[in-house]
Amino acid sequence: MMEHSFLDKYSTLKSPIHSLNPKSKIIVLFLLLIISVSTKPTSFLAFGIYALVVFSLIALSKVPFKYVIKKSLVVIPFVVMVAIFIPFLKKDAVGGGISFGFGGADTISVSYSGLIIFFNILIKSYIGVLTVILLSSTTSFTKLLKGFEELKAPKFMIMLASFTYRYLFVLADEVIKMKRARDSRCFGGKWLWHAKTIGHMIGSLFLRSYERAERVYIAMISRGYEGEFNRIATPSMKAGDFAFITLLLTILLSTRILAA
Repeated sequence: MMEHSFLDKYSTLKSPIHSLNPKSKIIVLFLLLIISVSTKPTSFLAFGIYALVVFSLIALSKVPFKYVIKKSLVVIPFVVMVAIFIPFLKKDAVGGGISFGFGGADTISVSYSGLIIFFNILIKSYIGVLTVILLSSTTSFTKLLKGFEELKAPKFMIMLASFTYRYLFVLADEVIKMKRARDSRCFGGKWLWHAKTIGHMIGSLFLRSYERAERVYIAMISRGYEGEFNRIATPSMKAGDFAFITLLLTILLSTRILAA
């Protein structure tokens, strides 16, 4: 029984953000991403306003802050892993130093521009992650795909995302079944020599996924599939949607212009 809801867990809540047309949310949140990325690194106040806008929308959406923060922090270690060495590699005005020698003989210097670049990567990545979480948490995946389709996104990307979403749950259930079968055979999995068994499970999962994909595709072709899914039509944008776009766009553009 498939009961996985880790992608759009809170998309059925009732809030002003949930009631907006998917297209209006996509437009505003993507504009936020573009404006945030194009803001110069030293505009600290602008980034504060962007973050305030996102957190205000999260508060209006009634999505638990604990859930949003927990999901967003998953990405931060990867960003830090990529960018952590930049402050040490840039060579200009020194912003600080870490001494590993005696009497300051061996010092690793931290440059000011490197720190700015590190902050720039970190804050823009975090705002982007928060924006994506907000969008996915306030819009069901099917409505989100319909919104992208009406905004003329490439059909290939929509079809690929749709298939991924539909069969991710099937794959997750297959993993759960294999894990249950493994545990019922008293598999400890705590020693290095158990890696061979785990490798066999991964290979078996890949083969099962490939075979199931073939069967699903043949079944879809036999039912007249021609590359498009029939989805429920979404309602047209209303006055509230246009007001939402106008208000947020005014705030974001004003902040961006003042930060220039």
